[in-house]
Amino acid sequence: MVNSVTNLGRSGVYDWLIQRVTAYVLALYTIFLLGFLLTSDVNYETWNALFDQTWFRIFTLMALLSIGAHAWVGLWTVTTDYIKAMGPRFIVQAACGLTMFVYVVWGIQILWGL
Repeated sequence: MVNSVTNLGRSGVYDWLIQRVTAYVLALYTIFLLGFLLTSDVNYETWNALFDQTWFRIFTLMALLSIGAHAWVGLWTVTTDYIKAMGPRFIVQAACGLTMFVYVVWGIQILWGL
């Protein structure tokens, strides 16, 4: 069995489970936002009031972390399937990982006003 330090779940079953759980979180978040946008008179005040609620910030944080994990598992799978040489694969995975890390940290800073 091959042990890889770059996959998130350490096995195919865990990676599959991460993909499914994060997909549900992202689907629920998308459905909620679409419902909010379609049923509310969206302006700065309503948008700000929504994001001032702690439960919604936590929900948004869950969605932000979910998109990072979901993207990492997907990109890891694609790069290991299609880039066979270790050097280029490592460079692509490192660039993807760094980009996702920066986006998640940046999103947390925006969300919580840090």
